Amino acid sequence: MTIKEMQERKRELGFTNETVAALSGIPLGTVQKIFAGTTKAPRRHTVEELERVLRPAAGAAAKAGRTPERPLPNLQDAAGYAHGPGAAASLTVHESGSGYAADLGQGRYTIADYEALPEDRRAELIDGCLYDMAAPTIVHQTIILQIYQQLFPCTEKHPACRIFTAPLDVRLDKDDHTVVQPDLFIICRESDGDMQRINGAPDFIIEVLSPASRYHDMYRKLNKYRKAGVREYWIIDPERKKVTVYDFEHDELPATHPFYETVPVLISGGECSVDFNKVEEMLQRYTGGRA
Repeated sequence: MTIKEMQERKRELGFTNETVAALSGIPLGTVQKIFAGTTKAPRRHTVEELERVLRPAAGAAAKAGRTPERPLPNLQDAAGYAHGPGAAASLTVHESGSGYAADLGQGRYTIADYEALPEDRRAELIDGCLYDMAAPTIVHQTIILQIYQQLFPCTEKHPACRIFTAPLDVRLDKDDHTVVQPDLFIICRESDGDMQRINGAPDFIIEVLSPASRYHDMYRKLNKYRKAGVREYWIIDPERKKVTVYDFEHDELPATHPFYETVPVLISGGECSVDFNKVEEMLQRYTGGRA
């Protein structure tokens, strides 16, 4: 398909740039530039991924797979807790193909509500909205474990830097309306928090995509991390075996790396890196390569 044909197909399906990006795994900025005509010669891999979601059979299936949001009859059903009379009436569950498990509320909640959740309930609070989180998979945990093993020795050489993995609360904006749990993050400054959570934006964050978290990690958290002052953000896509690196410090276009490359941590000047061959080897050992 030519770019013009893909543009026409996109209009026929009623897809936005955001929808195409979520379904293809191509960064939104890249999709926008291609369809705006700014990028005249996109990479072959990028074109193939766009064709994959826009060809007639795939596009129709994706379009048919989206379900409308429905009223949540009872907050207890979705979250296991209540916020008082009438609260459930205004809540919705979003069940789109790229959506997260649940968007509980519209900007009204605070860290007090977050802390009142049952201990076995995983959620994040972003700009006053609570987002339900699914339990991590074996693939997800294997990737994070291997990356942690590779980056820990490097952070040990820099006493100001500390590396953490989820579940650990990060009060991203140091306010009462956002608490996130990045899959892995590094912070390189003196702590201004307490022993319960990290206060302020980490320098470096990694999130591993799952079918349920794709939109949340690729758009909602991407924009939030950029605005909060995160310097570098990696999105790892186990299904497509690729890593997308955002260099927020220099505001450059994201770079995409396949799993067979060694990817440098930009904020370290390349001193720290992750060999994704080793990540893939551990995935084969633990899961037989099933994403």
